[in-house]
Amino acid sequence: MQASATATVAQADAATSNGDSPIAAAALAKLYGEPMLRMPADLYIPPDALEIFLEAFEGPLDLLLYLIRKQNFNILDIPMAQVTRQYLQYVEQVRIHNLELAAEYLLMAAMLIEIKSRMLLPVRKADGGEEAGDPRAELVRRLLEYEQMKLAALQINALPQLGRDFLLPQVHIDQSVVVRWADVSVIELQSAWADLLRRATLTQHHQISREELSVREHMSSILRALQGSKFVEFSDLFDSTRGIPVLVVNFVALLELAKETLIEITQAEPFAPIYVRLAYAPT
Repeated sequence: MQASATATVAQADAATSNGDSPIAAAALAKLYGEPMLRMPADLYIPPDALEIFLEAFEGPLDLLLYLIRKQNFNILDIPMAQVTRQYLQYVEQVRIHNLELAAEYLLMAAMLIEIKSRMLLPVRKADGGEEAGDPRAELVRRLLEYEQMKLAALQINALPQLGRDFLLPQVHIDQSVVVRWADVSVIELQSAWADLLRRATLTQHHQISREELSVREHMSSILRALQGSKFVEFSDLFDSTRGIPVLVVNFVALLELAKETLIEITQAEPFAPIYVRLAYAPT
């Protein structure tokens, strides 16, 4: 009693030093965070809850091939008595635990017993005078075919597989649709300018006067005209009634604005009307 009490005190001291209470240290397990000090009386453990499978076979042929290769038997000269005895021992173990699974192996067991029985009988010659074939020939053929298929399956399984050995990279790229306007060629701009000159010639007045024209003023005038609209047609920026000098200065001002990237000259498609817009958003 004294030794038992001493051991209990020592366990309690060890549990306290580890940060656990003596009750938690003596518990068998924890259920919902609460320590269990004794096994429940109504605890039921199914008979097959704890079951260990040392060898798993995919069928009767797999079991036969395993028995032959494990003992280094010649597959072309199978010792039927020894292999049949080992096979039946395994089938008996399977039948005890799983009767449905054992039924799959019973047909092969009957075939092995039949081959063993035929090998015990005297060899009879066939009707043509030739000796009868080996009773194991069909079984050997099936075993060799199964072994080839199994090796091929192992080689295929050794290849890298998607989802098991590697994953496909996935990259998310945000793509935004940007409207790209067609570039205006020099020839089309020249054609539009020639059309303006032709219309100005039709409405020109024969008056001789001297007028000082400022390119900067016309640049400011064009920017003011563009501020109220998103797009303005190229010809609407020119007043043909004011004469060719004004048109020339206004055109030079337009080119200066385009050179300083204050405006953009665009066109939806070839031979379509030319439009001008601001290259920045006015505040």
